[in-house]
Amino acid sequence: MKQSIKMALSSILSNKMRSFLTVLGVIIGVVAVVVLSSLGEGAMDSVTGQIEDLGANLMQVTVKTDRYTGIDLDNLASLADGETISAVSPVLSQSVTAKSTLDTYDCTLEGVGASYFYIRQLEVEQGVTVGELDNDLRLPVCVIGVKVADRLFGTRDVLGQSVSVRGYDLRIVGVLEEQGSSMIISDDEKIIIPFTLAQRMFGSTSITSFYASGASEDVMDQAEQRLRRFVSARVSDPDDDFSLTSQSAVLDMMDEVTATLTTLITGIAGIALLVGGIGIMNIMLVSVTERTREIGIRKAIGAPRSAILMQFLIEAIVLSVAGALIGLAVSAALLLALRGPMGIPTLAVSPGSATLALTFAVCIGVLFGIYPANKASKLNPIEALRHE
Repeated sequence: MKQSIKMALSSILSNKMRSFLTVLGVIIGVVAVVVLSSLGEGAMDSVTGQIEDLGANLMQVTVKTDRYTGIDLDNLASLADGETISAVSPVLSQSVTAKSTLDTYDCTLEGVGASYFYIRQLEVEQGVTVGELDNDLRLPVCVIGVKVADRLFGTRDVLGQSVSVRGYDLRIVGVLEEQGSSMIISDDEKIIIPFTLAQRMFGSTSITSFYASGASEDVMDQAEQRLRRFVSARVSDPDDDFSLTSQSAVLDMMDEVTATLTTLITGIAGIALLVGGIGIMNIMLVSVTERTREIGIRKAIGAPRSAILMQFLIEAIVLSVAGALIGLAVSAALLLALRGPMGIPTLAVSPGSATLALTFAVCIGVLFGIYPANKASKLNPIEALRHE
């Protein structure tokens, strides 16, 4: 076995360029599989984490028509019974241009109820949140994200400063804790004001969107049913006039997407590695032809058929594994380079991906190396010695 390994390595190293070109298909296949799977896994983990961070047992209702009897703050508040739904908050969002004495910034303005911060699990770094009194009196106050503070004031110590939006001077009473980059929604780029003030600012008299928080995971089904009954009684077509999105439903959908992506990547892996395996088999057949006389000499001096077979099989496996190792190194470098642009700091070659790549490489080496190795071992020594 040791002698077979030495001879296989000697043969590979004596033809470095040919060996590299032979395993190029395996390298490309491994890079494609590892990078795609890592990107997919990293993106899914990031999105899933962000969905979970949106709030505990979060549900969102959006009314898609004006033909309904009306949802107001009073009947909306009655939904929070404490048994199935712990809190409810209306939401009114618009893209706006905010101004300070130093700069302007295009961001999202969100009008919310006092329970919004509890539902979304948002904390302030400084100051206070928008409260019940702010909504009752339509006070021109706001809580801003850190990016808004940085852009408009160049500092996060902005309590008491004013931001101008659509002709309203909003006094800053709080700054949200930094949330970081997000693929879904960035609270760092928001200005949050009382819902009643947002209604006046945008001339809205109805509530078409609101958040609700289930009292616990065990009662989420009952909470969703309660929300559906509540909104269905206030729209003309319950099947089309509103949508209810729950955190659990979105996470289930993400699981389905992940499963589909895994299947797709597996298919790509199969095709890419198949091409690489064919390349290895082709060059091994050429190698057998080129080394026919060498095989004849080895057989003539007593080398058993198994030794010849093992030598060529090991050569095929070493080529395949070398391709996989190079592919993993290239994948690691690519993923490291993509961390910043993709906004996924955890991008890396996972142990599972590395193990899978090496396992595939060994299988490819055996599968596509066995035929050339078997052919070499069956050569007649007399005919092999006559080969020029």
